This record gives sequence, structure tokens and C-alpha cells, in this order.
Amino acid sequence: MKIEEQRVLVVGTGISGIAAAELLLKKGAEVTIFDGNKELDTAKLYEKSPALREVPLILGELTEAEMDGFAVAVLSPGVPTDLPMVNEMRDKGIAIWGEIELAYYFGKGDVIAITGTNGKTTTTALTGAIMKSAYSDVKIVGNIGIPYTSVAADTTDETVTVAEISSFQLETIHAFAPKVSAILNITPDHLNRHHTMECYIKTKESITRNQTREDTCVLNYEDEELRRFADECPAQVVFFSSKHVLQEGFYLENDNIYYAHDGQKTHVIAVDELQLLGRHNYENVMAACAMAVSYGVPLEKIVTVLKQFTAVEHRIEYVTEKRGVKFYNDSKGTNPDAAIQGIRAMNRPTYLIGGGYDKQSEYDEWIEAFDGKVKKLVLIGQTAEKIKQCAYRHGFTDVVLFDTFEEAIRFCYEQAQSGDAVLLSPACASWGMFANYEERGRIFKEIVRSLEE
Repeated sequence: MKIEEQRVLVVGTGISGIAAAELLLKKGAEVTIFDGNKELDTAKLYEKSPALREVPLILGELTEAEMDGFAVAVLSPGVPTDLPMVNEMRDKGIAIWGEIELAYYFGKGDVIAITGTNGKTTTTALTGAIMKSAYSDVKIVGNIGIPYTSVAADTTDETVTVAEISSFQLETIHAFAPKVSAILNITPDHLNRHHTMECYIKTKESITRNQTREDTCVLNYEDEELRRFADECPAQVVFFSSKHVLQEGFYLENDNIYYAHDGQKTHVIAVDELQLLGRHNYENVMAACAMAVSYGVPLEKIVTVLKQFTAVEHRIEYVTEKRGVKFYNDSKGTNPDAAIQGIRAMNRPTYLIGGGYDKQSEYDEWIEAFDGKVKKLVLIGQTAEKIKQCAYRHGFTDVVLFDTFEEAIRFCYEQAQSGDAVLLSPACASWGMFANYEERGRIFKEIVRSLEE
């Protein structure tokens, strides 16, 4: 099927939907846009993308009759694939694609694709930086904030595209086949969307579905599920490990990263030469190294980039110090496992701000990871009471709840003493209080910087 000759329905008018519609228009497809929000501000939509003014727009509800005639529906990542509307489209024989599949269809060159529950953004940014040091045409896209569809038309056979891929995006792939893939880890997340852990795991592992033995998949040796998956992975597997010495792959030993290959052991870098904090970041570094080496980047070039690379925004990001109190923005800690890494990276007594939208996560392991570091747990949002009760069950009772974000931040600052830290690491999504985790992180930094000394 040549999609550029078909009638295509784009579902959603967020950043991904707009980019998908613009790409399809550029390629000559007949496009219609649908958004379930019947109160959508169309003036703002057209301000973002004047090209969409001429595109038919359906708002509120999509009738069965309106579905007729479309060959493909391109879903934005936030649209669940099991909605009755989507099932109806399938029944009508409409192909269900996502932004990643659409971009891959039109894109050229090689793709390096990264998924996992946690660490995707840091690893994608670092891998992208490494690839840019070695190749002239590198695109860094995907769940990192730049839609793959927004750059696909500009790719050539020489392009290397480094893509952060979420489980939502993997639900709608068909032919997508990265040259190098990585699954960093798999821990419970988005179960309100995937319903079961088994479904979530299978979705993550599907990043390798169309790979062959000519391709590479980088896996975390410390993840039991991924160690098992290695035996059925269609690509060549390269492991990384933060706890075991490997015969083949990248591993951490005595605060040094090594690369073992063909019976040789090569020292890569000491962790104190890195500007990234925490064991989870050392795993991200090893994953990036493994992908880059697999693609053919010399180790010397990789090490040069490793020494210069700093943490990405909103991931254990140092903000400022006031009255001897250090503030860290870990707004990207949107699930308990990610937030555990935030706590582990702290090296001083910590006032921890958590809570937000309920993704049906459990918080027991997060509370257990406090390990004497957390002086007080300060909670906001929909999950505040649920997390408080969980903390109490584990014997942690230094918990306080606030209605507003600013109240929570100011309380921490008033209570904290010189030598303490204030860490925003919510263990929850931002929805309901903020548009996204980026907005939550930005507002945190604005409030913190406005605090009087």
C-alpha cells in the first residue's frame, strides 16, 4: 500500500498529530483530522500549523459513516489502541498506524531505537551526542520531544536517526525495523493503558519484531525478563551490566566501566569522570556505548563525548542552592522505579516532593528505597492519600499533604536546614495538575529560583 495515494485519518491534534498531518500533506496524501475534544480551540491549532487550515476537521465524535473510505488511521501516542472507535476502524479494514510507523515509512537511512521503562531520554540524548560526533547527519527524535514525523521528510540514505520510543508508540508499529535497538529495563508502568504486565513486556520487546541477525539489540543483563528474552530475540544481543562481570558486553566493576569483546577487556571510563550521577545513569552510559560500538563508532570518540555529557533537563537536574539547601528537579520520575533512582542519587538528607496522577502504580518499593535518606515526604495530587497510606504501612510517618505545588515547595524550603536537599521526584504522571512533566519541572524551577534567601 502506498500511503501517499490513500485517504488518511489523523487522530489527535497534539504535537504528534500535527507533525503526522503535515508530513502526509507534504507527501500528497488526502488527510482528515479527528479530535475527540469538541471544544478544541481551532484558532490555536491553525496558529501552530497554518497548513492544516485546508484540512477537513472532525471534532467530538467520529461516526461509523465518517470512518468509511479511509485506508489508514494514524493514532497519536496518547490514543489507546483498544478504544471502541479504534476497534470499529479495524473491523472496517482500516490499517492502524502510529507516528513512528508513518515516519519510518517515509524516512531514509538507519534508525537506532531506544525503549525501556526508565532512562530512555538520557540514553537517547547521550547516544545522539555520540552519533553526532561521528556522523554528519544525525536526527534525535521520538518521545524525547521532537516527533519523528517532523524530520522524516528531511532524511537521506546517510541519515542516522536516534529515536526514543515509548510503549504507546510501539503498539502501532508494523514494518518499523531499527538497525540497532535497546531495551533498557522493564518495570511496572502504564498498566492503566496496557492492563497487564505481560502485555506491557510484550509491547516493549516488540521493538525487535522486524530486526534480523544483521541487526543488534542491546539488553540490560540485570533485568531478569530481558535476560530471558535474549534467547528469542531475532537480533544479535549485546548485554550491559551494573552488577556482573561479563565475558561479552559492557559492565561496571569497582566504579569503572569496561568493554569485554572477543576475549579482550578494555577500560572505557571511570565513573568519577562522568557528569551523571547514580548507578542507573551508569547503566544508561553503558547502553549508549553498546549501541554506538555496535554501529561502528570508535571507542575513543565515545569516551570524549561521555566526559562532556551533562544530565538532561528534568532528570535529577541540579537547579540551585539556597541557604545551603540544594534543589533537584526529577520531574521525569513519573513512575516508582524512576523515582527510586532519584532517591538513590541523593547524597544528603532529603525533603521529597511526590504525588500526581494515578497510573495504578504501587509505591511499596519506592517507600522502601528511602533507606534513611528521606527526612519528610511531601505529597500533592490525586495519589497523595494513596501514597501516604502506603508509607504508613511501611512505618514511614513523616508525611505531609498539600493542595498546591507552590505550598509544598515553600514548606520544604522553610523546613530544610543547610546540608539538606529538596528533590522533586513524583513517582507519578503530571496529568491533572500540569500539561506534562516538562511543565511541572519548569514550574518547580521557577518557584525555587524565586525563593528568598
